[in-house]
Amino acid sequence: MSNRLGMAVLWMALLAAAIAVVWSKHEARSLFIELQRLNAERDRLDIEWGQLKLEQSAFSMHGRVEQAARVNLQMVVPRPDEVRIVKP
Repeated sequence: MSNRLGMAVLWMALLAAAIAVVWSKHEARSLFIELQRLNAERDRLDIEWGQLKLEQSAFSMHGRVEQAARVNLQMVVPRPDEVRIVKP
């Protein structure tokens, strides 16, 4: 009788170990898929960051700023007699 009980316990342990291996493998695959998704998102964000840096560079060029000041804000360079130097 004790031999049968021992065999049953061994079979249960074997079944539990097999289920643990399957669960572990499934979890590893799920985490790998998530890692791949996050890597793809990181790459997409890196590309977007580069594009935004280029756009910022283009908008901050001196000629672009001067053109925007003239056209959008109707600003003009003051004549020399209109310039006042203020000392602290």
